[in-house]
Amino acid sequence: MLTQKIRIFPNNEQEEVLWFLSEGCRLLYNFALSERKTAWENNKETISYTTQQNQLPELKKKYPKYSMVYSKVLQMTLRTLDANFKSFFSLWKNGHKDARPPKYKGKKYFTTLKYNQSGFKLKNGNIQFSHKYNDTSLVFNIPEKFSFEKVKEVQIFQKKNQYYISITHEPTKKEYNDNGQYQAIDLGITKIVTAVNSKGRFLEVRTPRPDKYWNPTISKLQSRRDHCKKYSKKWYKLNQVINKLKSKQSNQIKDFQHKTSRKIIDNTRANTIIVGDLNVKGMGKSKNKGLNRATQNTGYMARFTKFLTYKAELVGKKVIRIDERNTSKTCCNCGKIHKMRLYDRNMICECGNNLDRDKNSSINIMLRFLSQNGLWTAYQQFVDNLRQTVPSLDGALAGNPMRSIG
Repeated sequence: MLTQKIRIFPNNEQEEVLWFLSEGCRLLYNFALSERKTAWENNKETISYTTQQNQLPELKKKYPKYSMVYSKVLQMTLRTLDANFKSFFSLWKNGHKDARPPKYKGKKYFTTLKYNQSGFKLKNGNIQFSHKYNDTSLVFNIPEKFSFEKVKEVQIFQKKNQYYISITHEPTKKEYNDNGQYQAIDLGITKIVTAVNSKGRFLEVRTPRPDKYWNPTISKLQSRRDHCKKYSKKWYKLNQVINKLKSKQSNQIKDFQHKTSRKIIDNTRANTIIVGDLNVKGMGKSKNKGLNRATQNTGYMARFTKFLTYKAELVGKKVIRIDERNTSKTCCNCGKIHKMRLYDRNMICECGNNLDRDKNSSINIMLRFLSQNGLWTAYQQFVDNLRQTVPSLDGALAGNPMRSIG
């Protein structure tokens, strides 16, 4: 599934309708949340989505205003609440004790309107949404450059006082074919990509780090804002500037990741791309504050993997994630595990290996994937090619392909 965000420009009458529909969804969300909390606090009972959905017909009879909102939109509001609870319980069960349950939505909050499978029509470059509030038609223009095949869901949401629609659709994907060529990628902070292919050739992409440009300015403005009376005019003005700068920083990182992932997919001959599966959330809880900030600001390395994945599937390639534990600390030549600190940028081993730690990690990712899948011919070819491109690797690498990697 792909999602395309498109800005819309509702007039005053249409904006009134959107806010009415949003208010109905907001109240339903809050009432359903209150019902769940009350049931748990009083009787230690949980209320399912199905139970609350079955109560919708009676709720519409009791409060006729809910009937003006398309039925699917109300159902999707309850589904959203149910998904939020499931996410909370899943995080809590996996040991993330800082996770918090869903909260109530305030009056100024524009609740996203989700039209799932029905309630909308795409025709002649326009999209129309169903409602029963009044005679105002919710019809918005779709630019000609966008084309959609199988539309699954459309959402209407607001961001920074601007209205958007988000169209989720299913694109046509090419069939995957394993052509026997592979590329392994180690993700990092300074270098977002360190890759090695089956021929032993390396590719490195440095992260531009726009956060280092923006963070000093943002920190100064935050300091000025924190010395103001909260919610005063000056506080609001500074807060607005801070949010604008953060948005610019985030957009620059996202743009860089989109372009980089596109270049990697288009320029590699390998149909199989192996990526180390990082625990970014765990990295964010490190005692090293500098690492925490760098990990979150370069953002979003997990998002970069998702960009690679969907771009690869569209052109008939595949991205496979494997555990990359100890790949940086393990010598790719002899298999010895070293104690390495973050500032130790080279793998220096007694066997003669002297290699950049990120390149060493990408080699180990490739070896681990090939050995786990029993691709011994590809394994031996990769080792032979690697010994020609990296002189510091000796016969130990090729001598025992069955050795444990990490």
